[in-house]
Parts: sequence; C-alpha cells; structure tokens
Amino acid sequence: MLPDFPMVLQTPRALISPALAMAGIVLISNVLVQYPINPWLTWGAFSYPVAYFVTDVCNRVAGAAMARKVAWVGFAVGLILSGVMAPLRIALASGTAFIVSQLLDVAVFNRFRQQTWWKAPLFGSMVASVVDTAIFFGLAFGGTDFNWLHLAMGDLGVKLLMAVVLLPPYRALITALYTPEKPKGRR
Repeated sequence: MLPDFPMVLQTPRALISPALAMAGIVLISNVLVQYPINPWLTWGAFSYPVAYFVTDVCNRVAGAAMARKVAWVGFAVGLILSGVMAPLRIALASGTAFIVSQLLDVAVFNRFRQQTWWKAPLFGSMVASVVDTAIFFGLAFGGTDFNWLHLAMGDLGVKLLMAVVLLPPYRALITALYTPEKPKGRR
C-alpha cells in the first residue's frame, strides 16, 4: 500500500501541471493516430496510454476528485486543440472515448487503491483501455470504408503493454513525490 499525500498536493494550483500534460497527450495522440506504422498499428497507440499514467499518479497523489478534475480539464483543452489540429470526427471520437475511459480509470483505480501498489494503476488502465479503444475506433471509423478492426486490435495490444511498461515509472514517481514529514522535536 502506498502512503497518503499532504493536502498541498490537492489544491487548485496542483491541477495545472497534470491538466496541461493531459491536454498535450490528447492533442499529440489525435494527430498521431492518423499515421499508421503498419496495417495494424498507429503512432497514437504509444502516446495515448500516458494519459492513464497521468490520471493514476494524480489519483494516488491527490485523490479521485482531483484526478476527475484533471480528466475534465484535459478533456476540454484537448478537445479544443484537437478540433483545430485534427479532423472533427477524430476529435469528437477521441473526446468521447477519453472522458469515458478516464472516469472509468479513476473508478477502477479507487476500487483497488488499498491493495498492492500495482493493482490499481494496472487494472484501471487495462479496463479503461478496452473501453477507450471500442469507443474511439467505433466512432472515428465506424460506418466508413476504412478497415479499422485490425488497427483497433493493434492499438489495444499496445495500450495493454504500455499499462505494464508504465508501472515502474509510476512507482518511481510516486515514491519520489512522497516525502514523509519528520516528527517535530527530532533532527
């Protein structure tokens, strides 16, 4: 189990960095998803899972309410930027998939937050990735002539792999952010 963090990390000012990171991840992913690597994978598959990393760190450090705020701010900023930088259908599909999956990630994370440190971020990211992939690819490419099912499977495979790969950086960052207070009267 990981420790609780000081209340200073739960202030409105603490929202700025993770919200900006989230918005940037959404924008980059919306652009990169338009560029296939091969018939079953796009570059966006590698950038998007970092959004769950940001949400999970925020959730552990500042709690579920702050993580939801970061998701909503990231959603709004990301949707506006994506509306300018990506096709409308991609931007709307991404926005819908993003907010649904981010809020689901927060809920699943909280279900496992008191268990072994890796369960909450891993299970939250994995469940959210499945839902995000289904919503995004269904809305972005459903009903078109584009053969997107193999892209969705490749995308999901990378997201699930990234959920595992991002566990050590998650643990390292949480550990680095936690600095226990020294008891008063001791040096």
